[in-house]
Amino acid sequence: MNRDLEKLRAIADYQFGYGTGTALFPDESEVEYSRKTSRPRHIFIGDTLLANYRPNDALFTITIAGAERIIEGVEKFDQYVIVVDDVLEFLEQGKNLFSRHVREVGGGVKPGQETIILDTEGKVAAVGKAILTKDEMSRFKTGVAVKTRRGRKRHR
Repeated sequence: MNRDLEKLRAIADYQFGYGTGTALFPDESEVEYSRKTSRPRHIFIGDTLLANYRPNDALFTITIAGAERIIEGVEKFDQYVIVVDDVLEFLEQGKNLFSRHVREVGGGVKPGQETIILDTEGKVAAVGKAILTKDEMSRFKTGVAVKTRRGRKRHR
């Protein structure tokens, strides 16, 4: 067992909630290290990138594949936003999510936090960084709620 993988799982548990680390990074995960610092940078399964480790704040940015592993593997995951189906096409292309299109917000969503955007069927549409609080997303009718990093159809 790779000791770094255990540490990365602990960080994922801290960032996303208990049990997320094991769901996101199974035993067959491979860690790619920075050439300059020799610290973990990217976590893969085969050729599929699951997450990037940011050394500046010691947290992860997740990919669509990583978000799907979390949604499928974690029972009580609460850092999500469910959107109206009318805007799915735009979100899947990587466009930002606006408050007026938010249908439901998980209890763990906080500004600046990695957030998974789901369609009404619970499938991952995009991932990004929450800009507003849960209450603000529910109440506001204007403004960006989640700054989208990756959409299902546009992996950057």
